[in-house]
Amino acid sequence: MQLVLLTALGVGGATLLGAVIGFVFKNISHRFSDIVLAFAAGVMLAAAVLGLILPSVEYGGGAAGLPMTIAGIFAGALCLNLIDKLVPHLHKLVGPDLEPHHNANLSKVLLFVTAIAIHNLPEGIAAGVGFGADDPGQALLIAGGIALQNIPEGMVIIGPMLAAGVSPMRTFVCAMITGLVEVAGTLIGYGAVSVAAAVLPFALAFAGGTMLYVISDEMIPETHAHGSQQGATYALLVGFCIMLISDVLLG
Repeated sequence: MQLVLLTALGVGGATLLGAVIGFVFKNISHRFSDIVLAFAAGVMLAAAVLGLILPSVEYGGGAAGLPMTIAGIFAGALCLNLIDKLVPHLHKLVGPDLEPHHNANLSKVLLFVTAIAIHNLPEGIAAGVGFGADDPGQALLIAGGIALQNIPEGMVIIGPMLAAGVSPMRTFVCAMITGLVEVAGTLIGYGAVSVAAAVLPFALAFAGGTMLYVISDEMIPETHAHGSQQGATYALLVGFCIMLISDVLLG
């Protein structure tokens, strides 16, 4: 449990780390943030498949458990799809009004931050569920991929809020809240599979589905939106291969 708690704090703390970077370097290039985000997408893609979906099939009894795994994947994706319809996220909200050098509309900025916080909950759950498979190494790699994604996410919160006239202190508090949501999600995910081991195959697949949805619907479009497509693509492949190597060595 102590490892889970430390991991939850680390995953949530990555958002704060990104926020600090955003305060210090207010003019971080899109190319740099896209490369970091694409690398995280590669790690998360491998983690979703190797650390969540394939173990879901294994814990579900192989071929007999495939229907539950597939149902879990689509359930996770549909859950985030529903959230997106209620509160759009990242590439759907980032535009000229959210650039640090423009006078951003405060309500739109707050919607942007709220969207990040809402999406952090299922991402945190995915990190927590990973510990239910009794493979701490794999779970830490999953959490690491999610934490990497949180760093650029924390970075992009800062500029728009400061440009909208929000004080630095309130801006930091908002970033902290988005990180705390992820901490809560991690503990919820771990608690769910600990209390009811029977739901582990579905929970693993559900977490994998949410990660696949985030990667395809949000992370990849965001990394390809500013002219850094080629670098982002190779960064994703590097992240995927590093995760693959780690999985083989730890396995």
